Amino acid sequence: MGVFNIFSKEGRTNRARERNMKHAVDKYRQSPDRLKALQSLRDDGSPEALYGLMRRFGMMYDKTIDDEQEKEWVFETLIAKGASILPPLKRYLASAESISWGLRVLDKVANKEQELEVLKEILARHEPGYERDPTKKIQLLNHLAGFRDPQVSPLVVPYLGDMDEGVRYAAAEALTRQGDEATAREPLLQLLTSDKEESLRIRIQIAAGFADHGWLVKGFRDAAEKHLPEQFQLDREGHVKKKPQAKE
Repeated sequence: MGVFNIFSKEGRTNRARERNMKHAVDKYRQSPDRLKALQSLRDDGSPEALYGLMRRFGMMYDKTIDDEQEKEWVFETLIAKGASILPPLKRYLASAESISWGLRVLDKVANKEQELEVLKEILARHEPGYERDPTKKIQLLNHLAGFRDPQVSPLVVPYLGDMDEGVRYAAAEALTRQGDEATAREPLLQLLTSDKEESLRIRIQIAAGFADHGWLVKGFRDAAEKHLPEQFQLDREGHVKKKPQAKE
């Protein structure tokens, strides 16, 4: 950058943006100071400034009420801008360690096709297998659980084999909530009846899903009876039922 560029309007704008991005995620600043920086980024409106706004989601402030209020302000500010924020939002979802707020924004500003495409892209970066921090996978699977589309269940099934118990649980929950029997029934039964699966909550989630949907354990009856949590049983046809004392 030449000496004239440093003092140009563009140079001043860039420096101000960088300063506001830094202040917006500085947990040692007072809330009014951070809000002023966030407002400046909103007014800037450039993709870089909007990305800076989104980074506020990833910072935790010691004062819980202020932290929540600032994040809600950023959330409302972003969704007011509509689909124009998708490019920086995709960048944020790809780079952030925690994306629950970003996924909420995505759900508000994208149409169904756009949202599913973004979710596929992010999911492809976090394939089943070992990952030091599986938080992002779990957040993606939890979000997909409420996304109604025939493409969802095939995307989720491979995560039943993930190394992390939390990821497997999120996958099982997403599949039972989707209710796509043709895609989910057999993979869920394979996990339910696996001797390697030690998680009781996963077995309960699968059994409850089968009971709610009325799915049969056809082809897995003996193994299912062996591995069903104690509050469930099978009827003659092979439906999973809650035992009378287990009903609410």
